[in-house]
Amino acid sequence: MDILCEKKDRIAYITLNRPEALNSFNPDMLYEFSKALIDFRDDDEMLTAIITGAGSKAFCAGADIKTMLPFLKENRGKPWVTSPPTIFRGLDLWKPVVAAVNGACLGGGLEVALACDVRVASENARFGVPEVTLGVIPGWGGTQRLSRLIPRAIAANLLLTGRPINAEEAYRVGLVNQVVPEKELMPAAEEYAKALCKPGPQAVRAAKQAMVRGSEMSLNEGLALEQTLFEFLLGTEDYEEGKNAFVEKRKPVFKGK
Repeated sequence: MDILCEKKDRIAYITLNRPEALNSFNPDMLYEFSKALIDFRDDDEMLTAIITGAGSKAFCAGADIKTMLPFLKENRGKPWVTSPPTIFRGLDLWKPVVAAVNGACLGGGLEVALACDVRVASENARFGVPEVTLGVIPGWGGTQRLSRLIPRAIAANLLLTGRPINAEEAYRVGLVNQVVPEKELMPAAEEYAKALCKPGPQAVRAAKQAMVRGSEMSLNEGLALEQTLFEFLLGTEDYEEGKNAFVEKRKPVFKGK
């Protein structure tokens, strides 16, 4: 299978599994990725996910030039064929997602990482969007998310030249949260994922929704959204549990209700 899925301790592990092709996406893999993400979204037992790549050479080298790009060209103007719902676009996923970036993270691979909430990179990771060197531009959100995440001048350099940066530079400009030795990558990603499992699940999802949707709104609209979500949470069982646990000086037991 091109996508491997494992569920453990309320964490979903989604592995891009084409190491012989640097985990690049072909059409079948894109559809498998969509199914894995939807399954994670709809599984109430799963609180967060870690996305990584098989092997040590690449997280994901983007779209498979031999298969995916011809597929996209052949089906131009047919988003129902070329764009199944994923974290790129079309899927509202408010559960938090961690990217464990091992090796090359290029093109569509960087777009996967950009659509995650936390990015942990191994020291050998490289980040770039080389699409302009092929005569196209990123098509899975790279032109939009990159300039929203890091300074515009740095995003422009990456997008307009196609040149990659190393993990140290990615950390310096705020593209990744942490850089660790390769052998420590998954433990570091799991540490983030476990931390994301501890707060109230509905509160975490509301915070992500307010942050993501609010970034596309005016300040007043974003504040209104925040207030709506805040007032919704006041009516949940998890709020009562969190409040009572704080008063009683104990750890809360959240149920996501």
